[in-house]
Amino acid sequence: LHLSIRRQRQMCIRDRNNVLAQMRAMSAQASNTVAEAKPTNSSDFSTMLSQSIEAVNKTQQEASTLSEAFTKGETDASLAEVMVSLQKANLSFQTVLQTRNKLVDAYKDVMRMSM
Repeated sequence: LHLSIRRQRQMCIRDRNNVLAQMRAMSAQASNTVAEAKPTNSSDFSTMLSQSIEAVNKTQQEASTLSEAFTKGETDASLAEVMVSLQKANLSFQTVLQTRNKLVDAYKDVMRMSM
């Protein structure tokens, strides 16, 4: 059971890192593409996006830390609290993943438009 949770957590961390790397690459590419037509609020969106990603990252790290502490017996948290924490982290990650997918689709649609 503990190995299964560890493997799932490791896969989730790898997936999260891949998504973060893709989002950073897309952000850099998008900022290079629209550098001339950059509105004044674009930094607000990028700041909001960065803060959201950091919040998801923090949630995942806290869940991972709590899970590790629980498996080592170093916390008073119940199994239910650990599972809720892991589910919150998973849900927030899935939300960011789906948001990224929608942004990629929108970007592809814009790039397909003829001028």
